[in-house]
Amino acid sequence: MQRYSVWMREAIADAAQALESGDVPVAAFVLDADGNRIGQGRNERELTGDPTAHAEMIAIRQAAETLGTWYLTDTTLVVTLEPCVMCAGAIMNARIPRVVFGAWDEKAGAVGSVYDVLRDRRLNHTVEVVAGVEAEACGKLLTDFFAGKR
Repeated sequence: MQRYSVWMREAIADAAQALESGDVPVAAFVLDADGNRIGQGRNERELTGDPTAHAEMIAIRQAAETLGTWYLTDTTLVVTLEPCVMCAGAIMNARIPRVVFGAWDEKAGAVGSVYDVLRDRRLNHTVEVVAGVEAEACGKLLTDFFAGKR
């Protein structure tokens, strides 16, 4: 769990940069088997006007481009917030074997909160999930962001 905390703290620092564009502060990156970043992203929906510009989607696209294939076996996705249904679908389709996330998303989470897409045995691929890593720090970033919106 400790090695995941190091990665999550890096993702939290990246997520804070999303605040500059007014986007929800979420960041993600994809690591190869050696722990090298091969893709990274942060929410850019406000910045780009693209409803699919979630941190996970951007990181997955970049990793696929880096590797030259959509098949992202032997990788790990680290993200500060539990993935939504769209992102869980992309994780499944990319065949990412492990997801590490920080804060739970009780309203739209698809990795255990509302749905559990990644561990649904009826699907053709299942994913190891490491949940709640640095959850308090990830959650605080989001709570502070939304408190400023009210």
